[in-house]
Amino acid sequence: MVVEIDEQTLEHVREKFQNLKDDVKLYVFATKDHCLGCNDTIDLINIVADQSPKITIEQCTCEPDSEEAKEFNIDKFPATVIHSTERKPHVRYFGLPSGYEFGALIDDIVDVSTGAPDLNPDTEKQIKEISEKVHIQVFTTPTCPYCPRAVRTSHKLAMINDNITADGIDGLEFRELAQKYAVFAVPKIVINEDTTIEGAVPESVFVQKIQEALEK
Repeated sequence: MVVEIDEQTLEHVREKFQNLKDDVKLYVFATKDHCLGCNDTIDLINIVADQSPKITIEQCTCEPDSEEAKEFNIDKFPATVIHSTERKPHVRYFGLPSGYEFGALIDDIVDVSTGAPDLNPDTEKQIKEISEKVHIQVFTTPTCPYCPRAVRTSHKLAMINDNITADGIDGLEFRELAQKYAVFAVPKIVINEDTTIEGAVPESVFVQKIQEALEK
């Protein structure tokens, strides 16, 4: 399909990008005609980058053995990683961040650039104290209005603690992975493989479940 974003939405994006502080680089792991969502992901990210001179794109191939894929631990495609000149959080999207996820992508870019994700002070304190590796996978679909909240919360946590890797994953695009984790409804959140949450839950539940996962 041809990716199109209406002018009203783009104007809203440009307004949000007025808040960008540090330059942002979007690493796009997609090769034309290589994977299901590759072409659309390339087109979408290019449109986003065109809305601010502070955003650049690093085009990467769909080769799991490539230097970039190994650096960012990318094992499926398409993928998008968000970094700024000052911060390199483990914030990733697998699949095309379209539909409701588009708004989450835009807000993530702003937060990575400013380094100021909006989190409850208690949440921030507890998350910053985590010293073990945590992997959060949030399964979504483009038509789910509750999914962006779950993705955003996981990404905010990754922005304040480098031990956390947070992925927004299109469950329709990665069906086998969704089947592996028994994703029957979205958002479904998987923490360190065996601790799960269903639904867009408050930050406090995220913290509780992360602690539960680390105790296993």
